[in-house]
Order: sequence, then C-alpha cells, then structure tokens
Amino acid sequence: MTSRQVDVLVVGSGPAGLATAARLARTGVRVEVLEREQSPGGVPRHCAHRGFGSLPHALTGPAHARLLAESAERAGAHVRTGVTALDWAGPRTLTTVGPQGAETLVARAVVLATGARERPRAARLVPGTRPAGVYTTGELQQAVHLYGQRIGTRAVIVGAEDVSHAAADTVRAAGAEVVALVTELPRALAAPVRTVTARLRFRTPVLTGTTVTELLGHGRLSGVRVRHREGRTATLHCDTVVFTGDFVPDHELARRGALTLDPGTCGPAVDGALRTSRPGVFAAGSVLHAVESAATAAGEGAHVATAVRDWLTDGTGPDRTDQTDQTDQRDPADPADRYWPPGVPLVADPPLLRIVPNRVAPADRLPYLLRTAVPLTRPVLHITQDGRPLHRERFPLTTAVPHRPLTLTARWTHRVDPGGGPVHVTVT
Repeated sequence: MTSRQVDVLVVGSGPAGLATAARLARTGVRVEVLEREQSPGGVPRHCAHRGFGSLPHALTGPAHARLLAESAERAGAHVRTGVTALDWAGPRTLTTVGPQGAETLVARAVVLATGARERPRAARLVPGTRPAGVYTTGELQQAVHLYGQRIGTRAVIVGAEDVSHAAADTVRAAGAEVVALVTELPRALAAPVRTVTARLRFRTPVLTGTTVTELLGHGRLSGVRVRHREGRTATLHCDTVVFTGDFVPDHELARRGALTLDPGTCGPAVDGALRTSRPGVFAAGSVLHAVESAATAAGEGAHVATAVRDWLTDGTGPDRTDQTDQTDQRDPADPADRYWPPGVPLVADPPLLRIVPNRVAPADRLPYLLRTAVPLTRPVLHITQDGRPLHRERFPLTTAVPHRPLTLTARWTHRVDPGGGPVHVTVT
C-alpha cells in the first residue's frame, strides 16, 4: 500500500467540500478532495430543477455542481473521483481505495464533508415483499436524470415535504403518473403553494395522517397498503414507490474515528469554527445537519476553510503528528471534552430538535441553525448559561414549522463564560 502526504484532505465533493477546497487552494495549500462517485458535485448533480446559486441567475443542480467543481480545480485543488475513504490509520491519516488501488493519505488537516442520505425502506421498517421499483429520492433522480432509466408508470411518493414534490416532478419527467403523496404527519410540511399546486394543477392527492404499512408484489411492486388516521386501510395500486426525506448524516467516518457525535443531529459535534473533537479534523455541510440547502453547505465550506488555514499556520498542526504515531493514542476512558478548544456545549431543549454548531465560545461568529419538532407560533428563543440570561431573540415568522431551519445570530456569544456550564436554547 502506497503512502502520500497532503496539506488538507477533504472527504466529499458536494458544495461544502468543493467550497472548502477552492478557498484553501487559492491560498497555496495543497488540497486533495476524495469523492466515491464517478463525478464531483454531490446531490446537485442529479437535481434537474433550478434554484441553485445566486438569484437572479439561479442554475440547475447539474450546472451548479459543474461550476463548483471547475472553481475548485481552477484554484488548484486535486479532485479525485471513484475513491472511497475506508478508515482511519492515525489521527489525520486515512486509508483509501480507488482505481489505482489502496493508498494511505497523511494529512495535516482533514475536512469531513460526507453529506447526508435518506433512510431507505429497510431503515424505516416498512414490511412486505422485496420487489423491484422501490427508490429513495436520490436513487430516483440518478436513475432518471443521470442514466435515463425507465422507472415504471404509476408511483406513490412517501412524504409530503419539499423534497417529496421534487421527487414527484422527477416521476412526471420520466413520463409516469404520481398516484399520491402520503405522509403520516397531520399536515404537509412543504410550502403551501406546492401542496396546492399538486392538488389543483396535477390532480395529485396529498394524503396526511396516512402510514404505509406494507409493500405488495413479487418481482415488481404491485401496490402499497396504507392505514389512515382513523384506522381505515386501503391499497394504492402502483409499480413504483419513492421514500423521500428522513435524512440522516453520512457519519460513518466520524463514528469510526471515535469523534464526538451530537445526539440531536447524529453528526459530528462541532464548535463555531466547525472543529470536531479530534484536533485537526473539521466537518462542514449536511454531515452536520441533515439536510440544509446547497448554499448553506457552501457557506460552511468557506467558513471552515478559514479555521483550517489557521490550524495549518499556528504551529499546532505540523506534519510531525502523523509521522510519529500512526494510531490514535487517546485514552478511551478520558472525557471527549478534554480534546476540545475552549468552549462549552450548546444544547437545544425540546421542542427544539437540534442546533448547529453545538458548542460555543466567546469568539464564535457563525450563525446557528435550529430545527423544531412541532409548529411554533411567533417563537421567541431564550439563551441562558447556568441560569444567567445571555440573549433573547424573536422571529418575524408567524409560525416556525418542522423541516425548515431557524437561524439564530451569534451576536450574543461574547457573553458566554468558557469555564461555565452548558448553554441552553429554549423556546417560548
């Protein structure tokens, strides 16, 4: 197995990874980007709709992905496709496999930008047979937009959020009929205009309070059995079903590296500079919060590039670390917080689901992204530490809803006591 050294190793070539690579490469840093797919760009590669990039010149997903990849390569980053990062061989050393075989890459800094994925049918514990015709949104979009495959003639979409309507558009683009959008939630989570458009323009039912209980068919899907909120059951006849939403971080590398994971996001815990609990290892994009927009991911990529640059130049991350010890020497019995820079945990209390970043220090300036588990009318956020009020922020939104982010400013962080207890975010 060959071994090479680079300054920065970026794992993942979505918007976050490519933005990080472009920003760093422009400063003369040797950056290598690893992408397990055959082309860079992440999820936007197979999102044919517009809305990516800056208004009024919004691009389609594939055009945006090409723009990001070309920008990183012009800056001098080395983007390698078809290469998978397998595991850690040291604090900032990764074993990889690709077209040229196995390789060990020793980096002065590592940025995890591995993104997120939708839970497939098996992870959602939907019983029934195992026929052909079962997709997630990503699988569907790749089949239709990247490979031009036929998908069937009648499709049921499981979910009723914005990504579900994007899947419905893909089904129609493939020449198939959308039988219904089905969600077990009491209300559709998509923007109201999308739900109205589905019902009136496309005459597609949006069934709320409805759960898929079984997949039917042998060889090819023949239908799905559903149960409505009042207990009534029915069969929707279809030959295709698409499971949408329910995103989870692609955190396998973080987990195998024993990085501290945040219980709210299930991704790596990070501070305001997007540093993880392992020195010299950073994270950005949807691996931190499954899932936000491509613009949010790219913005985090640009932000983390500054922190990586500081790590490379402040004398704390020279090549000597991985040359002297090829295994992670930390004591499993030691608390993970021992390896954090100064700061304290940031906790989102119910009914808030999560907050990113999830550690805070007085110098932090990156805004915080939150999600709520239930609709909130005229929400007001209260930030406290050890019972001491730090900040109060009212949102102009009439109602905050699940699956849409709330942004909390960082103008209060200078009030945080880095030697105090956790900072709590509550809502009223």
